Amino acid sequence: MSLNTRLLFALLGFPLLVYAIMAVLLVIQSGTEARAAQQERLENAGELLSPSVADAVAQGDSQRLEALARQLLTMRGLRAVALFDAQGDRLLLLGNAARPTLEAPANSQLLMEEEAWRLRLPLEVTQPNTSPASAVSDSAGWLVIEMDTRALTLGRYKLIASLSLGGMLLGLLMFLIAFAISRYATRPIEEANQALYRLSRGDYRLHLMPSNAAELNHLTSHINTLAEHFQQAQRDMQTQIEQATSELQESMETIEEQNIKLDLAHRSALRANAVKSEFLANMSHEIRTPLNGIIGFCRLLGRSSLDTRQQEWLQHVHRACDNLLMLVNDVLDFSKLEANRLTLEETDIDIVALVDEVIGLHAPEAQRKQLHLVAMVYDDVPTPLSGDPLRIHQVLNNLIGNALKFTHEGDVIVRVMLDNQEGQHVVLNLSVSDTGIGLSDAHQKALFSAFSQAEPSHSRQFGGSGLGLTICRQLIERMGGEIELESVLGQGTTFSFTLPLLAHKAIERPAEISLANPTICLYETHAPTRHVLEHLLQRWEAQPIAFDASEPAQLLILGLEHSDYTPERHRYWQKVIDQTPCPVLILANGNSLDLPPLRLPQGGETLYKPFSRAQLVASLKQLLLPVLVSYDKPEPLAALPASTQPVKLLIVDDNAPNRELLKNMLEDPALHITALESGHQALEFARTSNVDMVLMDIRMPGMDGVQTTQALRRLSSTWARCPIIAVTAHVLSSERQKWLAEGLDDVLIKPIDEAQLHQLLHRFLGVTHRLADSNATPPSTSSSKTAIKSFSHTTPAKLLVVDLEIGARLAGGKEYLAREQLKRLIDSLDESEQHMRSAFAQQNLPMLLDWVHGLNGASRYCGAPELALLVETLETRLRTSGLDHVEELLEDLYQAMARLRAHRPFLLRP
Repeated sequence: MSLNTRLLFALLGFPLLVYAIMAVLLVIQSGTEARAAQQERLENAGELLSPSVADAVAQGDSQRLEALARQLLTMRGLRAVALFDAQGDRLLLLGNAARPTLEAPANSQLLMEEEAWRLRLPLEVTQPNTSPASAVSDSAGWLVIEMDTRALTLGRYKLIASLSLGGMLLGLLMFLIAFAISRYATRPIEEANQALYRLSRGDYRLHLMPSNAAELNHLTSHINTLAEHFQQAQRDMQTQIEQATSELQESMETIEEQNIKLDLAHRSALRANAVKSEFLANMSHEIRTPLNGIIGFCRLLGRSSLDTRQQEWLQHVHRACDNLLMLVNDVLDFSKLEANRLTLEETDIDIVALVDEVIGLHAPEAQRKQLHLVAMVYDDVPTPLSGDPLRIHQVLNNLIGNALKFTHEGDVIVRVMLDNQEGQHVVLNLSVSDTGIGLSDAHQKALFSAFSQAEPSHSRQFGGSGLGLTICRQLIERMGGEIELESVLGQGTTFSFTLPLLAHKAIERPAEISLANPTICLYETHAPTRHVLEHLLQRWEAQPIAFDASEPAQLLILGLEHSDYTPERHRYWQKVIDQTPCPVLILANGNSLDLPPLRLPQGGETLYKPFSRAQLVASLKQLLLPVLVSYDKPEPLAALPASTQPVKLLIVDDNAPNRELLKNMLEDPALHITALESGHQALEFARTSNVDMVLMDIRMPGMDGVQTTQALRRLSSTWARCPIIAVTAHVLSSERQKWLAEGLDDVLIKPIDEAQLHQLLHRFLGVTHRLADSNATPPSTSSSKTAIKSFSHTTPAKLLVVDLEIGARLAGGKEYLAREQLKRLIDSLDESEQHMRSAFAQQNLPMLLDWVHGLNGASRYCGAPELALLVETLETRLRTSGLDHVEELLEDLYQAMARLRAHRPFLLRP
């Protein structure tokens, strides 16, 4: 509420309140006095005339009665007079009276009603006797006088109206006085307020006039002083701003020159960084391309007859190649992470299988160093989870490899625990603990930096590039997790990291096997391994007991260390096994060459640590559930009953040799295979028939594999659910993700690994296909490579032009099929070379890439290693750099094609 309003209320409200109270009291007092006076006048008049009226009634003088009644009516306010005799008969009525009561009053009675007062007086006649004391009064009747009280009410209203009018006049007068006083008091305050507002807005040129009141005059002078101070401060600030602006302008000119220099330096640094990243990626791939060939031929050479010294040299070469390949892969991953070109996949993950797979890769090193490598995946970890198994595998592989590298005795333990689960989001905590050399606090701070190791001598002593932990940290952060390190120098190290994953279809992990409550005698000296075995056996409904327990058991599990391989301990354990009346499962910490042979008279099996959970389950099934094992083993489709419907497969490939090779690899009585050469034929076939799975070539003329897949998906709901597998000779990671997003279910890389092909059959169709009879190991499928630098002239010369052994292995062990594939490839070389020369002359990259890709796919199944390597390198170059710097590669390819054509006469010989 404003001060002006408060003054008005104070100056106007209090006098009006006092006036209103006095007016109310006056109205009440005047009304009371008027009623009392009227009542007294009415009673006095009645008492004065009642004796005369009584005598007139007694005498029967009607004229006198009327005269007396009229005399009463002359009284102000009376409106009626009525006279009744003793019997209640009305003798006289003057005026307008209400209906009277017929009962005689005992004494004087005044009845006050809303609009009238009624006075009832008894009339008594006194008859005198001899003495006054003996006089007798007789009732002569009663008199009723009625008075109108509306005049009293009207008078009260008039008084109220007069007082109200007076109050209004007084209020108006007081309002004018109060308004004048408030304006006099508040105007200087309002002017001061307005002056302060203008000061707050930056108007410092105001000047207030002095006031008559001393207090207001002080306020005015202070405001004027404040305005002058602000005005002076503004002038000083303007001067400083002008000076600072001048200095800033000079600085801006200097900064602009520095920015130009920095921009030029930044662009130069970006170009240098791009060149560096490109160089790292190119050199990594360029080194890996011949390195894969070296590793492959080392494996082939290892199968030949070599003496002990040559085998040792070959092992050194193979180990050096593996170290070099690991280094190249680290540099390539680091360059991808630095360039932000690394993409993460989202596929189903079985944590137990993934951890067991990584443990299995490091089993030889753990066995060589006599270390215990143990995996603990806790039961509350759900399955399956969704994430990037390749990158998780890479992180675990690096951490476990480092733990084994820097641990000389003791153990390395991998733990996987559930950290948090909210809905479909799961956070795992994975840790790798070792009992190795440990790290100091200073070394821990720099451990995750690139190209750094705890000690400079470690790179020479233990090997490695110093990139592994840096790559792990960046990969974990890309996946949304964090990595931590705990280490004590000389006592060991623990790396732990969190891993957020999705759990769309995850459930609680079921038990892998139910053993029907057998008693198993367990001997294991390594405490963590014993704890894991006891927990798993109890989870699988078995009862583990101590080795020295007297209770009979259905199985004896022996955990043997290297100290148990001495002749004395060997004889002791052989004696224990001979005296055991049940099968024996030996868990040996070492490899098959370390453990001396032990006879198992009651049957049994030997597992070498570290073993996977699946291996342990299979061994327990074999030893405790022989009946169930026979049913668990998959049978080939050829052994299915005759009534079983054959599985229908569709092969779509424009290359006839590729179609024929796939048909031969899948040859089985229980498989019905249809082979078509184009996407249009596949659509015509799909309109009238259905199949269970499709093997789809990607690059085909007219309609490629992706377009054909999308068209098939639109045909019907059956084709929308049909598994379609891409078969291609070359695929980048980005292309793979794109194909999966466009409707394909998986990608199979040429040359096709039969194990992968059979795994796809089992995964999508739930059937197990019999493997081809071949002693050759399936060829390893190299990942897509990006070789940008030109391929060396001397490298192809080191590769064989024709190698029927490799061709037979690629053809599933069928040498005749390898010869046929090679002949067909040689017959197609002239056409391929002609179209490739024409496309390069026209600088037609798509056409050239199509023919190179077709030649790459055809050479993948043939024993032509020189041509296969050159065409693979050429396709990688075309996909990454286009037509730049490919002339030399093309000439090398044409020469390799000529050398391969020269071998055709030798292939015709039987």
